Amino acid sequence: MSKNSSLNISRRDFINGCALGIAAGATLSPMELLADRTVAQTAGPYYPPSLTGLRGNHAGAFEVAHSVAWQGKKWRRPKHQTDELYDLVVVGGGISGLAAAYYYQQEQSQTARVLVLENHDDFGGHAKRNEFNVGGKTIIGYGGSQSIDGPASYSKEASALLKSLAIDTQRFYKYFDDDFYSRWKLDGALYFDKRKFSQDRLIADPFRDYSDEPNADHSATIRKFPISQKAQEELIGLLTAPKDPFKNLSPSEKRNKLRSLSYIDYLQQHLRFSKETADLLRDRSVGFWGVGWDALSTLEAARMSMPGMEPFAELIESEYQAEDDEPYIFHFPDGNAGITRALIRQLIPQAVPGNTMEDLVTARADYGLLDQASSPTRIRLNSTAVDVRHTTDESKVDVTYVTGGQVHRVRAKHVVMACYNNIIPHICPELPTTQREAIAYATKVPLVYTNIALRNWRSFAELGMDHLTIPKADLHQTMSLDYPVSMGGYEFAKNPDEPILVHATYAPTVPDQGLSAREQHRLGRHKLYQLTFAEFEQSLLNQLDGALGRAGFDVERDVAGITVNRWPHGYAYEYNDYSDPVNWGPDNGPHIQGRAQIGRISIANSDASAYAYVNGAIDAAHRAVSEQLGRMT
Repeated sequence: MSKNSSLNISRRDFINGCALGIAAGATLSPMELLADRTVAQTAGPYYPPSLTGLRGNHAGAFEVAHSVAWQGKKWRRPKHQTDELYDLVVVGGGISGLAAAYYYQQEQSQTARVLVLENHDDFGGHAKRNEFNVGGKTIIGYGGSQSIDGPASYSKEASALLKSLAIDTQRFYKYFDDDFYSRWKLDGALYFDKRKFSQDRLIADPFRDYSDEPNADHSATIRKFPISQKAQEELIGLLTAPKDPFKNLSPSEKRNKLRSLSYIDYLQQHLRFSKETADLLRDRSVGFWGVGWDALSTLEAARMSMPGMEPFAELIESEYQAEDDEPYIFHFPDGNAGITRALIRQLIPQAVPGNTMEDLVTARADYGLLDQASSPTRIRLNSTAVDVRHTTDESKVDVTYVTGGQVHRVRAKHVVMACYNNIIPHICPELPTTQREAIAYATKVPLVYTNIALRNWRSFAELGMDHLTIPKADLHQTMSLDYPVSMGGYEFAKNPDEPILVHATYAPTVPDQGLSAREQHRLGRHKLYQLTFAEFEQSLLNQLDGALGRAGFDVERDVAGITVNRWPHGYAYEYNDYSDPVNWGPDNGPHIQGRAQIGRISIANSDASAYAYVNGAIDAAHRAVSEQLGRMT
C-alpha cells in the first residue's frame, strides 16, 4: 500500500462526490454549507445519493439540533407565520415519516396538504441510498436500513402498505442469487490485524455458522490463531466439549442465573477462561445489539447459539413460537431506501418515475420536484424543527424550523413527530414531565455503515471469502461483499472481474468497564462525532491491505470510492434482559408512555415501537395517524 493512498482517495472522494467543493468547504461554516445545499435542492445537479466521503448524519444535518439539545439555544420564533397552512406537518422524512404522510393522504384525500421536514440533505432517514460510478457503471448500495426482515410476521397494516407500494416480497426469491456463495466457493474468515495481534493472518471463521454445526471439531483451525496456546485450548474446549456449570440448579433458577450474567462474565468467572479468549468472542454481537457480550446476558447468548451454549438449548426452546422460516433475502440493492423511494413515488409521482418495484431500482429521483408549491405533498430537506407547540386556542400547531440558517414558522392542523425520539422533549415544550422521563430512558444505537466501491473482487474470490470478521478492531468490525441482488435492469457482479461494493460495519462500544448497553451507546455516540473521514478511510485501507494484500489486492488500484454512513443516532433501542426489566419489550416499557399523544401532536418512529425494523417504523406511523384522525373536527 502506498503511503499516500489515503490522501489520494480522500481527494478523489471529495472531488467526485461532494457538490460543495474543496474551496467552499475550506472557508464556510457547516451552516453556510447547509445554506448552499438548500438552494441546490431545486437545481438539476442536486443528487445526494452520489455523494461520497462522510455521509449519514453529515455536516449540516445535526448542528441546529445540537444547538437546542446540547447548548439550550432558543431559536427566535417568527412573529408571523412564514409558511402556508397545512393539514399535516411531519417532522422527519424517514420510513415512519413518509408512511405517516401516505397514511394521512389515503385516509383524508389525495389533495390533503402535507409538509415533511427532514434535517438531512436526502429523504429516507436511515434508509439511505449510496451510488458510485465505477468505470461507467452505476453501483448501488445501502447506507443504513438494509432489508425487509421477516415480512410474513408483519402486521396487517404494514403488509398492506408494502402491497399498496407494489412491493411483493416473494419476488426477491427470484432476484436474490442464493447460489452465489456456493457457486464461487465463498465463506467467512477471521482477520487478525497485526496491530492487535502478532501478525496479519486470515483464517476460516469457525464461529460464523457455529449454530448449524455445534460440537464440530475446529481444533486445526483454532490452532492457527495467533493467540496463546492456553487461549487456543480454551476455545477448542468451548466448541467441542461445552459444559454446564449450573447443572444442579432448577430450570427457573438456571434461567435467572444466565440472565444475571453477561456472556463475558460467564466465560471468565464460571468457565475460568482468560480475557484473551473472551476478547475474541466479545464483539460478535455488535451487529445485532450495538454492544458486545460484556453488556448482554448469557441467556441471550444461548438464544443466539453462541459457542458453549448447547447445554442450555432446552431452556430457551419454550421461548420460540411456530413461525414461517423466512430467509434473509428481501433486499433492494439500495436496502430499504427502496421503500422510501416507493413512498415518494406515491406522494409525489413525478419525482420518482415508474410504477413497479423493479423500476424503482434504477429510477433517478428528481429532487427538484420534492418541494413544489403545486404539489399537495412537499418534502423539504435540510430543515430542522426547533419548536413544536399548539396555538393558544389549541386548534392548530405551530412548527418553527431552521433551513439555510433562516428561521421559519409553519402552521398545521396536525403534526406527526417522526424524528429522533430523544430530541422531542427539547423541541416540544408541552410534553409532561413524566413523558419526558419516559422518552429519556432509551437511546439510539450508534453505528457506521460504510460502502467501499471496488473495481473488481478477484482477491475475495481467490481467498474464498465473502465475509470478514475482525476481532478487537478499533473501527470497522466486519466487512462483506454486498448482497447478490439483480432486479429491474440492475445487475449484480456476474464474476470477480466486475465492480462490486464491500459493506463494512462499525458499532462504537466502551467495553469491559461494567457499563450498560445504554451507557455505552451514549458514549459511543460522542466517539462517532469526533472521528473524521480520514480516520475511517485509513483504517479501512489498512484492513483491506492486511487481509487481501497476499491475494494481489492494491488499494490504490482497486478502490474506486468510499462512503462512510455515520449514524450517531442509529438503530432504535431494543430492551435486553441483562440491563432492562425482563417483561419489557415492544408491547411494554417506558416507550409506551413516551409516545403518548399530545393533543394535535402524535409521535411516530421506530423508537416509539422499541423495535429497530421496518415494520416497527410503519406500525408507529399508522398508530400516530390513527390518533390524529380520531381528533378530526
